[in-house]
Parts: sequence; structure tokens; C-alpha cells
Amino acid sequence: MTYTKYKSNLLFFLLFSLAIAADFTAAKTHLFSRNVSPKTIGLKREKLSHLHFYFHDILSGRNPTAIPVVEAATTNTSSTSFGGVWMMDDPLTVRPEINSKLVGKAQGIYASASQSEISLLMVLNFAFMEGKYNGSNLSVLGRNPILSGVREMPIVGGSGVFRFARGYAQAKTHTIDFQTGDAVVEYNVYVFHY
Repeated sequence: MTYTKYKSNLLFFLLFSLAIAADFTAAKTHLFSRNVSPKTIGLKREKLSHLHFYFHDILSGRNPTAIPVVEAATTNTSSTSFGGVWMMDDPLTVRPEINSKLVGKAQGIYASASQSEISLLMVLNFAFMEGKYNGSNLSVLGRNPILSGVREMPIVGGSGVFRFARGYAQAKTHTIDFQTGDAVVEYNVYVFHY
């Protein structure tokens, strides 16, 4: 191999290596995802919180907090209201009385999802407006067989104080009026968060 040919091959190899290195460096700075330390986004030690409140689902009267938004053709003839969907903006209070201190709202939808029992699909946020939880939310997505004594639904996430939340909510009917459908439900929520 002649010196000129050797020099030409060496130059080509160096330029090719530099191009690959530059491309790799550029790709590294424009990654779709990367691992980060929880400390870089301000996360401290994880803790477990217990929240206790009452949920007021009011279907009757001049100012209901839950209203039907969708019905199937057979919803009214179904013993479980199968296919019915309700939108809610239910008050959350510290005691079972509606006029006790308001700590938040349950906002979302529930749908009758069973043909054989009264069981709801719950998709909602507990939007808190009290104390250190003001402006924070917990998201619930789960099955609620409302005639069971205690029901358990997963907490699938949250925002504000509840970023990266996970846990569960236990619901227990405190009172229900079978004529109107109005109900007060006691909630115990256990949630891990930072």
C-alpha cells in the first residue's frame, strides 16, 4: 500500500468515526426517554397517608350532584340499570351530614356495568380543597358493587401532593334512600405518595 493511499484511507476512517460520534452525541441529547433520579424532580421519601371522608351522591331534588348522561335502550327495564352512565360532582365532607366541613369533590363518571348485580364502573378524581391537600387530586378507576358491605377500588394516580400516588379506597355505604337513589358513602383511602 502506498503512503498516499494509506493516508487517504486513514483520513476516510477518521472522518467516518467523527461523523458516527457526532451523530451518537446528537442522538443522546435528543432522546425520547431517559432515567432520572427522583431527587432531580424534588421527590423526597415516600409516605403512606390515610384520608377519611364522606361522599354525598344526590340524584334527587332541584340541585342533584349526579345526573344521568347516557342510557341504553334497555337501561330503564334492567333490574341493575345496565348501560346507564352518570356524571358526578359530589361533595366530600368530614362527617356524614351534608352541611359538615367540605374537604373536596368527587368528580367523574360512574356507569352500571353488570347485568346480574348493581355494580358500577367508577372513573373519578377526588379533588381536594382543604389544608395541605388543597389543589391535589387522587384518581380512582375500579369496580364498585354498591350493595356489598365494603368495596375496594384502586387509586391509580394523583397530582399535586399526590404525584406518583398508588393505593386503594374502601367505600362503605352509610345511608341510602332506595326511593330517590341518594346515598352517603364513607370512604377510607390509603395512599402511598411522595
